[in-house]
Amino acid sequence: MEGIILVYRLLALDIDGTLLRSNFRIDRSTKEAIDYVKNKGVYVTLATGRNFPSAQKIAKALKIDSILITHNGALIASSIDEPLHEERISAYDVRKIVRILEKYDAHIRLLHERYSLGNQVQQKSHIVAKMTMGIGDPLFYPVTFTEKLSDHLEEKPMSVPKIDVQFFNDEEREAAYQELIEEIEGVQITASTRCDFEVIPKSINKAVGLQILGKHLGVSMDEMVAVGDFTNDIEMIQMAGLGVAMGQSSEDVKNAADWVTRTNEQHGVGYLVREVFRKQMKMQIEQPIEN
Repeated sequence: MEGIILVYRLLALDIDGTLLRSNFRIDRSTKEAIDYVKNKGVYVTLATGRNFPSAQKIAKALKIDSILITHNGALIASSIDEPLHEERISAYDVRKIVRILEKYDAHIRLLHERYSLGNQVQQKSHIVAKMTMGIGDPLFYPVTFTEKLSDHLEEKPMSVPKIDVQFFNDEEREAAYQELIEEIEGVQITASTRCDFEVIPKSINKAVGLQILGKHLGVSMDEMVAVGDFTNDIEMIQMAGLGVAMGQSSEDVKNAADWVTRTNEQHGVGYLVREVFRKQMKMQIEQPIEN
């Protein structure tokens, strides 16, 4: 409608494959782009599968002091002690899931918001290295390994927002997937750039996390821009006012998006800000909204 300009008030950014390049670094142009939208009054948040301490560390590097959507939406918080919202896999289901996964050759990582507990694996594969890389400074996020997780959980039960698993065989991954879906009702299995088998509560994803955050802030989904690159980003890309896929995304992710930016190696976030937010600000100046 003439005289009305759609204004995006919130920018939600995935981390791996979106903010970060393949070397796990953030370009200066990306930092400058985020500074620009923040200075224009846009609320910038991170929507990630990473644990809260890891996401918070990246947020601090970007000077983002916002409520973060972490653990694929299972933990939404600006402070670990006072979460806005949290969903957990019950201690009972965690034990059942671990018992199932221990039948297979897999690296299992229970991602609590304060620490991580994993099983010891013999594999020296680079895949494990990729999954554990960037998990966060151990001083801020302790990581413990135990020979058999199920035995540990019998003595010390724990409920967690998320479980990451890395398989070394596609057939075993599929078999474990089918068994979990049949045996555990309250969870769903998704994937991200960092890990291709993630178990989270069934009721949550990044899109639901954005809805919860938006309601808290008074920002509608139509006023949001959501940017991601992988399977676990599809729902939030579809639901946001402007859903953006990174240039290296799969066709499924691109098909879910309203717009495709450049790749994470080609300053995709900076390009998005220039093409969307800078033009938005210019239009607001040239065509002020009429009362």
